[in-house]
Amino acid sequence: MKFTDGFWQMRSGVHASYATEVRDVRLDDDRLAAYAAVKRVTRRGDTLNAPLITVEAHSPAEGVIAVRLTHHAGKRRKGPDFALPGAARQSAATTRTQGATAELTSGPLTLRLPTEGAFGLEFLDGDGRVLTSAGRKGSAFATVDDDGSHHMFAQLALGVGETVHGLGERFTPYVKNGQVVDMWQADGGTSSEQAYKNIPFYLSSRGYGVFVNHPGKVSFEIGSEAVGQVQFSVEDQTMEYFVVAGPTPKDVLSRYASLTGLPALPPAWSFGLWLTTSFTTSYDEATVTSFVDGMAERGIPLSVFHFDCFWMREYQWCDFEWDPAVFPDPEGMIARLKDKGLKICVWINPYIGQKSALYEEGAAKGYFVETADGDIWQWDKWQAGMALVDFTNPDATAWYQAKLKVLLDQGVDGFKTDFGERIPTDVVWHDGSDTERMHNYYTHLFNKAVFELLEEQRGAGEAVLFARSATAGGQQFPVHWGGDCWSSFEAMAESLRGGLSLSLSGFGFWSHDIGGFEGTPDPAVFKRWLAFGLLSSHSRLHGSSSYRVPWEFGDEAVDVARQFTRLKHRLMPYLYGAAVEAHRTGVPTMRPLLLEFPDDPTARTADREYLLGGDVLVAPVFTEDGEVEYYVPEGTWTHFLTGATVTGPAWRRETHGFDSLPLLVRQGSVLPLGADESRPDGEWLDHLELRVYAPEGTGDFTRTVTVPDRTGAVAATYEVSHEGGEVRVTTDMDQPYTVTVVG
Repeated sequence: MKFTDGFWQMRSGVHASYATEVRDVRLDDDRLAAYAAVKRVTRRGDTLNAPLITVEAHSPAEGVIAVRLTHHAGKRRKGPDFALPGAARQSAATTRTQGATAELTSGPLTLRLPTEGAFGLEFLDGDGRVLTSAGRKGSAFATVDDDGSHHMFAQLALGVGETVHGLGERFTPYVKNGQVVDMWQADGGTSSEQAYKNIPFYLSSRGYGVFVNHPGKVSFEIGSEAVGQVQFSVEDQTMEYFVVAGPTPKDVLSRYASLTGLPALPPAWSFGLWLTTSFTTSYDEATVTSFVDGMAERGIPLSVFHFDCFWMREYQWCDFEWDPAVFPDPEGMIARLKDKGLKICVWINPYIGQKSALYEEGAAKGYFVETADGDIWQWDKWQAGMALVDFTNPDATAWYQAKLKVLLDQGVDGFKTDFGERIPTDVVWHDGSDTERMHNYYTHLFNKAVFELLEEQRGAGEAVLFARSATAGGQQFPVHWGGDCWSSFEAMAESLRGGLSLSLSGFGFWSHDIGGFEGTPDPAVFKRWLAFGLLSSHSRLHGSSSYRVPWEFGDEAVDVARQFTRLKHRLMPYLYGAAVEAHRTGVPTMRPLLLEFPDDPTARTADREYLLGGDVLVAPVFTEDGEVEYYVPEGTWTHFLTGATVTGPAWRRETHGFDSLPLLVRQGSVLPLGADESRPDGEWLDHLELRVYAPEGTGDFTRTVTVPDRTGAVAATYEVSHEGGEVRVTTDMDQPYTVTVVG
């Protein structure tokens, strides 16, 4: 939200007050509070009829400093608030005064402010370098005459060349400098500035992050109002933000994800290929069986089959009952599909249509969100007369979970938790939550309820969602997909930008609809998207009004689907190792180049490629003719598919057939590859291949290669050394393995 009219003036009807002069600073052992006047105080009379801004600081976790700005402290806090599983019970900081400054330090991060004179905040790294600062307009509030609203806002300085990333799954330009970004959940597709996953956290290329601890609407002006500042504001009397230390971007993400909740580890089977009925297409058990058998006949391994919305009867979403006219024997059908080695997923959302039998039951028990008059809130968008389950009511949550348990008992393994964005603000919540804050937070309660049921019924490590919406902390309930995209190369690129931004917002796993959702893709789009999709953490074939079985797009599409599905299965010992790392540290499986090459200015802006894990670079092809331009970071890289080497830093322009794309492995890497191409959750240690990438000119190196089991525990460790052109492998495993030295 903008408050100024250029540099010198305020917008009409806007009045701003800035923390201007320090009047008092109070230090405890682990926290501090400062009181700042909003004007210079030259005499006693200046202290009258004027506000103070209270600035409090503490540390919720090592390397994280929280700053709370408050105008009037008496406003009742209704919630909800972000749950912070990684927050310490006591502040993790120490304080001291030094001359006319006060400092609060947590790990490698220090907050410094004056104890007298002009007010300002500086955030310093462990070497004493200023990362960012809040200057003379950096801590403030504003009032607006038109609507009487009150906003707290802060400004943190941007350095020359500093870039800003993250803020959730955003399909606008990957580098956020110059953009206005509002945290407000919306069902806007991938071709707009709206987002399904709004995360009020950004990562700076200077090695720090900022998290605004407010679940409601946070408005970011990233060099778009004051061009040298990131400004963020909330309509409230108080605002808290956290500065998160590095020094590396990986360190920042790890601290942030640890604070807001590390991602759960998805089951290994979920990394295989998912196929769906699509959305509005016609299907029954015969259709489903023909799809599944068709994949098997063509040698395309399939891991999960998903039933989209019309597994239920029209107008009755959700009643969680199979449409008997289409699926008369759901238990038998599920059993038959499971006999083919498949896992089963079904579509759900948190809405109950008025025609659903569950509507009367939920209404009678008071389980739906109500209006201020005590009526059930309803509208006709999406489902006729739909009501909204109130997950702030524990009884409503248990009721909803009980309905899903029936499906689990039938053999369903996972749920696609769709929607959760268009949450009304003219309602009353069971627990009295603030409606503006609940708009974004609702999806967290929805996904949490479903995920926790899956963990309870299937066990930790077996729960998986396919979720569309999320807020901060939602990374704990994977997997998330990119929402409704068009079937075009442009939408394919939009989707990747969204995924990269989400990866820099604490989310470890991400997927997208291969071929696009809306429309029917050209065969070229479909084949290029297959390679991209099967080199993502999770891979799903799904459409809206047309099927996505590969043979709909020609024989070559079948070949491409078979090749890259089998390749992904071979990569599983490596890929699941990256998944375990995401689960333990918050560093995502799909990594923007910025994470691995933070000192490379070009890597900071790369938005058409990524690293899968730490060692494999993927550059999807966005053209029919196969021409692709991509950036190669420093070092010698080897094409996984051809064995050719390229040396960076350099831009490359290549042409690839539909069976290829730039898939490069970093020099000095050792990839553990499985032998079983038929499934993602096979016995990875059976005939394991250790592929050592040591092209000509490679110096000596030693790598420790860990292969996880399907629970994420260490199954085997190999010490691989390359010295003087000789490769040695040391392990205590007695299972046979092979070593291939590439180059």
